[in-house]
Amino acid sequence: MIYALSTKRGLGLELWGTYDDLNLLYEVVGNFWNDEIKINAKGSKNRDALISSFSYEIRHTYQGDRMKSDINHLNFQTGQYLGCRFSWVHIFFSLAALKYNMRFKEISKLDTATFLLLEYWIEKCLQSFDKCGDELVPYIQDAIYPANEYIYHYMRTINAEYFNLGGGKKGFKKLPQLLRKSVFGTIEYYDYLEVLKNEAKRLDCRIDDLEINDNHIDYSKIVW
Repeated sequence: MIYALSTKRGLGLELWGTYDDLNLLYEVVGNFWNDEIKINAKGSKNRDALISSFSYEIRHTYQGDRMKSDINHLNFQTGQYLGCRFSWVHIFFSLAALKYNMRFKEISKLDTATFLLLEYWIEKCLQSFDKCGDELVPYIQDAIYPANEYIYHYMRTINAEYFNLGGGKKGFKKLPQLLRKSVFGTIEYYDYLEVLKNEAKRLDCRIDDLEINDNHIDYSKIVW
């Protein structure tokens, strides 16, 4: 069974499991970004980019390219456990996109159980890091607007803003305010949409084709 731990500086969580646990998660996630959904779901290209980045990390984890442990952190059972890190922002948005895409396919009990388990661990990690984690629980439910045609752009921008805060409980407590940008109907949501529109107009391209400039952050050197 997969499990998760909050990172020490509160930038996100560590997702752990055996090869089989993570391979199963990868297969379930793979059910919800495919050609059938692309045809029927508006904004699927942007969600695909988001889910792809999430799926990529899981695949490289079970392939042994990320963290490794000889014990289970919860019960100290020995074995080969594999893990990777996700920022809160990345995993909130990924879950929102996956759950939205579930509307366009027949889902199994395994699909439902897998995402409920993921939600459980995200919520547990939020609350274990700081009591203000309760304020973030809505963002693993339905606060993020999943039909947003530019959801990947929103995620990348909010994610960079969060990393710029430097982590720790001080930064963690500011995350709910940053995430207001992801909530349909808020001033922050529309202000950022206007930024995207203006930038696309300036560059004479579609919003889908815009690249988010976060080159000032060296993600390989992040202290989680």
